[in-house]
Amino acid sequence: MSISIGVVGAGQFAGQFSKLFKLHPQVSRVLVTDLLPERASELNEAQGLDGTVTDFAAMLASDVDAIAIFTQRWTHGALVLEALRAGKHVYSAVPMAITEDEIAAIIDAVRETGLTYMMGETSYYNPATVYAREKFAEGAFGRVFYAEGDYVHDMDLGFYAAYEYSGGPEWKRTASYPPMLYPTHSIGGVLGAIPTHAVSVSCIGVTDDRGDGVFDRETSMFDNDFSNATALFELDGGGSMRINEMRRVGYPSHIRESRFRFFGTEGSFEQLAEVSVWQNKEGVEDVTALLATAETMDADDPALAHVAPELRASFISGHAPVHDATRLPESFLGAPDGHEGSHHFLADDFVTAVVDGTLPPVNAWVAARFTLPGIVAHQSALQGGVRLPIDDFGDAPETLRG
Repeated sequence: MSISIGVVGAGQFAGQFSKLFKLHPQVSRVLVTDLLPERASELNEAQGLDGTVTDFAAMLASDVDAIAIFTQRWTHGALVLEALRAGKHVYSAVPMAITEDEIAAIIDAVRETGLTYMMGETSYYNPATVYAREKFAEGAFGRVFYAEGDYVHDMDLGFYAAYEYSGGPEWKRTASYPPMLYPTHSIGGVLGAIPTHAVSVSCIGVTDDRGDGVFDRETSMFDNDFSNATALFELDGGGSMRINEMRRVGYPSHIRESRFRFFGTEGSFEQLAEVSVWQNKEGVEDVTALLATAETMDADDPALAHVAPELRASFISGHAPVHDATRLPESFLGAPDGHEGSHHFLADDFVTAVVDGTLPPVNAWVAARFTLPGIVAHQSALQGGVRLPIDDFGDAPETLRG
């Protein structure tokens, strides 16, 4: 069995996945559309895809089996719902949505239709998360009582160019996107390793003082002036998780933009920009080499000409020794990868879930647990850090399609 996929949005990120979908042995066709038709045409021609479609409505009306959404981050919820209601399986870039109501509606739609939904969270496949997940499964941590996830991506390191590329002349209105509404790279790396969820949060937002028109309430379409935010979450069953979302930070995010720490009663794991260590009561083991990724293409490749130099590391990093690349299609060998070796796994897991009728790892219920805590955290920050409860939609059903 093979499936056809319609890519919605032909920006900087979409081309990484349209290429992989085209290479996948169980994908028959890949179509593309964008609000800027020239971008769709350029991507279609550059990658030898199977054609362009005029707009999102036309894509939904077409005979493609699945939709892959790579649009502006605050648009995902509504587009996902439309696609599911149109009978399409859905792959969505992060975040899942920006309101709890949108998340609830997506879960209801997935349950009612039996269609596949997968959120493309890269941190689930981050080498650090894979390593911690294995250590947890072995029982090496003991009881994990505290964990940290940081998404440390400074605006100066490529974000200005990225927002201008996607937002056009009014890009400063959208560059002010609240940090905690984009929480999945940090939360997903923690909760992708330990099977729990957040039940309450207290969050402090840091008001920006750069004065460049970004994170300015008068300019922001989100009425947001927080450029950094720190949240402390209570986890189900006890323990806590601290999450940092930082957009003004003196840190080399081009080397590693997501990093994690886990502390258990028997062992712990800590990660910095260039060093990762496993620790227990006997000593310290440097596991940096086990988590190190190899480049899959040159950072100066013409295909990345439209990507800011500071962002290109996220589009070229391949697998680490801790990854099980043997389970991937042979057609992916030598293909560009990215975000610390996650792109290949993301593309394959979505296609496999659709073809086999199985739940993908980051299904709607998992995606909710990666996304909703940040939405509530932002509300806490707006209220001066008041502690707020976080709803949970439960575990995914064992199967949606019989």
